[in-house]
Amino acid sequence: MEVREFRAGVGAWIDEVGEALVPAIEDQSVDAQLHHQRRVQRLLFDAGWMRWGWPTRLGGLGGSPILRAVLGEELTGRALVHTTSWSMHEVLGPAVAEFGRPELVEEIFPRLLRGEEFWCQGFSEPDAGSDLGSMRTSARPRGADWVINGEKLWTSWAHHATRCVVLARTGGPGSRGISAFLVDMDTPGVKASPLETMAGVDEFCSTSFVDVEVPAQRLLGELDAGWRVAQFILSCERGPIFWQRGAWLAHHLRLLLDAARDGASASALGEAYQLLWAFRATSKNTQDRIAAGDLPGPEASVDKIMIAAADQAVFDAARELLRGGMEIDDTAGSRAWRREWAYSRAATIYGGTSEIQKDIVASRLLGLPRSA
Repeated sequence: MEVREFRAGVGAWIDEVGEALVPAIEDQSVDAQLHHQRRVQRLLFDAGWMRWGWPTRLGGLGGSPILRAVLGEELTGRALVHTTSWSMHEVLGPAVAEFGRPELVEEIFPRLLRGEEFWCQGFSEPDAGSDLGSMRTSARPRGADWVINGEKLWTSWAHHATRCVVLARTGGPGSRGISAFLVDMDTPGVKASPLETMAGVDEFCSTSFVDVEVPAQRLLGELDAGWRVAQFILSCERGPIFWQRGAWLAHHLRLLLDAARDGASASALGEAYQLLWAFRATSKNTQDRIAAGDLPGPEASVDKIMIAAADQAVFDAARELLRGGMEIDDTAGSRAWRREWAYSRAATIYGGTSEIQKDIVASRLLGLPRSA
């Protein structure tokens, strides 16, 4: 299916289904957000839209991966799903499909697309955030299977997840001794403890693994080759989910432009507009590369730097334009704006800090020497 035809069809379907896709703004809890997303995914799957852009062996209907970016853009651009939780099947789905055992992937993948399952990502640790090579979580062989021990931190939605992609050390130090596993969250020894953010939501978790037995068939890729899986996943984080986040920000910027009167906050709105549309121009090139079969490389660090700057600029503009009401009003709308502003503070941290992304740009794209 062509992109133009797909976009028109999705848009017409959304208009037809209407209220069934609109989330309840009064309940902004993570529970409500994920419940709504599951319902939307099931409707999309049954109508066929959720299956486009995925291979037929996974329960998909084929077509270019860019169709998935368009679907996310249409949904997040109308604020019908929240961009943060919507993105996880785009981050982990392609990696599990690429590195998982075919019989397992073909069994569970349709459940992910239907919204029956939600997967999370166990990378960061208390003493190993951006430096994955220093992680301490271990996996040791027991017969033909593995036993995992350790702790992961900032595991988004782990307390709602069905499965987790876990990086664990199976060999020596550094990145070469890491393997990736797909762990069921209901396995004995797995415990997800929610952490409340400054936005007042329990999106993140501290997730512990105590003598967690994992079948050998749950190894993703080759033994001690988890770094390759991790790099694949990090590349997926620069793909359609960035495009969808840009659509989410564009929706909120339109709301602010509609609310602006007499040139109020023109400077802040103008800066946000410039940063957002500069990002979208750059990200469009990335989406085209993905559609052509290429994974984003180090140049996608530019996308990450730009989306983080645009994210914070949009919600800084909201704070200036809605000053007073956004901070103290107890309406559902004000609470939503406060939550988004607070979440935007982390945009330069999650998914790789802006400082690290700038270092990648300097060393791997510009070839600049490292300081002594």
